[in-house]
Amino acid sequence: MYRFTPDDIDRERAHHQAVIQGTDDLDAKRIGNLGELAFEQFCREYLPVEMWEWENEEAIRRCNSESFSGHDFEVFGYTVDVKSSRDVSTFLPESLVERDPDDDIVAMVWHRDNEDSLMLLGWERLETLKSKVETEAAFSGESPEKLDHLAARPMNELLDLGPNTAHMNQKPENPFSPGDRVVKAGDSEPSVGIVVEVLPPEQNTGAFGHEMDGEAVRVAFPSSLDEGPGAWRDYHPAILASYCDDQAVKLWTYKHENLAFAENPYVPGDQVIKTSHSDPDTAVVVEGSEERGDDNVTVAFLGDFEEEDVPPRELAKYCEESGIKCYTYEYSELEFSTQD
Repeated sequence: MYRFTPDDIDRERAHHQAVIQGTDDLDAKRIGNLGELAFEQFCREYLPVEMWEWENEEAIRRCNSESFSGHDFEVFGYTVDVKSSRDVSTFLPESLVERDPDDDIVAMVWHRDNEDSLMLLGWERLETLKSKVETEAAFSGESPEKLDHLAARPMNELLDLGPNTAHMNQKPENPFSPGDRVVKAGDSEPSVGIVVEVLPPEQNTGAFGHEMDGEAVRVAFPSSLDEGPGAWRDYHPAILASYCDDQAVKLWTYKHENLAFAENPYVPGDQVIKTSHSDPDTAVVVEGSEERGDDNVTVAFLGDFEEEDVPPRELAKYCEESGIKCYTYEYSELEFSTQD
């Protein structure tokens, strides 16, 4: 068995995709998405990447509705459906055959009540499960009353269906996650970008379909995000890919080696606090280092604003015309305000 521990991005995407899908059973769809994420991680670590495919990978990464498919994965040419449940009786042969008789293989994933940990119990061919059901139906003796048979092979035996390969670890090596503030490495006057998508290693295609030498990261710039209809800062980082896809926000693709974490991440419109204040008021960034041409940040405190919804690019002009006092600090004196 293998354990999968979803992170905050995984859980948020699994939930939001279930909402977008419009399912009647939100809880079942969400945990089903987490089960697919768990099986994908197993495949990524142990199976040759060119020999398996996740049907719903892009839909879950971008929190979009899934196109209809009768199975979740194709592995070594076999169709695989992932079944996730807290109720172990779901994995009885009769239950599995009744729910999904048409795929080649079923993978079984059990989850804890609070969905913070999932166990890949095993897998089995549907032919074997059907045979088990038929045998039970024809059995003339008394079946044990307290012992049910969960037909499942260990997960590592899935490798036996494919070619003889060594351990394959194809998990992304780049350090970035959605929501990270990044700059182009080595740029003397870098612009701060927001990480929106971290592509799987096998999808490293750059401009014009050319293969990238390095794992691909897709970045949006605040100026483009600010032009969208939503307050993008209020979205969970996991949903930024969905937002950008829905609103056709332009994304830029970089090799992860060409990016670095932004030391000074603040851009106009960000809400910040001054860390040295004992009870800090929230301020909004009026000018970041890119606008100022140095490492300082200019802010105005929210309590001084009489109007709302001033576009970030117009904050400096608005403060000047409205007589709102602004303050300049070193970026190291500030941190992002926690907004409830």
